[in-house]
Amino acid sequence: MTTLTRDIAEKFAALALAHVGREFPHKMDHVMASAADVIGPRAAHPIFFGSYDWHSCVHGYWLLARLLRRYPDFTHASDIAALFNERITPDNVAAECAYLARPASRAFERWYGWGWLLALQAELDQHEHGAGNAAAQTLLPLAEAFAQRFKDFLPLGDYPIRTGVHSSTAFALRLAADYAEPNDPDLFALMRDKAFAWYAGDRAAQAWEPSQDDFLSPTLMEAECMRRFLSPAAFRTWFNDFLPNAQSGEPTSLFSPARVSDRTDGKIAHLDGLNFSRAWCWRSIATALDAPRTAQVARDAADLHIKTSLPHVAGDYMGEHWLATFALLALEA
Repeated sequence: MTTLTRDIAEKFAALALAHVGREFPHKMDHVMASAADVIGPRAAHPIFFGSYDWHSCVHGYWLLARLLRRYPDFTHASDIAALFNERITPDNVAAECAYLARPASRAFERWYGWGWLLALQAELDQHEHGAGNAAAQTLLPLAEAFAQRFKDFLPLGDYPIRTGVHSSTAFALRLAADYAEPNDPDLFALMRDKAFAWYAGDRAAQAWEPSQDDFLSPTLMEAECMRRFLSPAAFRTWFNDFLPNAQSGEPTSLFSPARVSDRTDGKIAHLDGLNFSRAWCWRSIATALDAPRTAQVARDAADLHIKTSLPHVAGDYMGEHWLATFALLALEA
């Protein structure tokens, strides 16, 4: 199964509902300026205190919002609505904003969490009524604060961060674009110009990947970022120079799913996420290609990556607290 079904949606929603309210274990991105800053996850983040870390909790909410919009009458609809109504309140949003405004929080969740918060807002904005629509209006001040983070920092970013983990600039720009384009044209233009400055001249990617910690493909994430900001024709020209041998399945590293040797290890479990994110990228890239052979090779690679990791979304909390989000990206692409 390589597409989203109602049955998969039910399973993914159950997983997310079980972890977005689970405070511990937790890995905080928290700088303490004094003893007064020694606090726990829920005290720091009254909305996003679960799911092992802040960013995973944010995209757990994104998954729930997206599934609620896709299947408004499915089994977990009322539970999701109740969660949004309970947690996404004006007071809680104000507390999340206050945490972000701390001088010690300047680099909080850069870049990964920045992109996911704006992706969550973009998803909630598509809810026309009900708890999702109410949450969109309530969460907006936090989204605007993160949008300002992008505006403040992008002019300082002389160089991209070409990683397969949370610091990836390509991933953050790709996620945030879905918020910026309809809501903040100036931010979208800034992001587009920075993507061009960082990536437009790249040619013949070697794709020396994966690294042991990767949950993103540095190569394919860059390509998907450029697809999002370029016109189809311009993207095809750029892609043909960036991966000139894609129709032959080369570099082979991009077409072969990663092996996950220990799913109880949080960093090694990242590799299941890599398989899903590659599938998302390959499917999205394929929609912009006009060469049938290359597009088919891309789609076949996506299917293979999904089939490799879909059986392992649940089973150990190190993957279970976040993998369904990346699986959903791949299944829906």
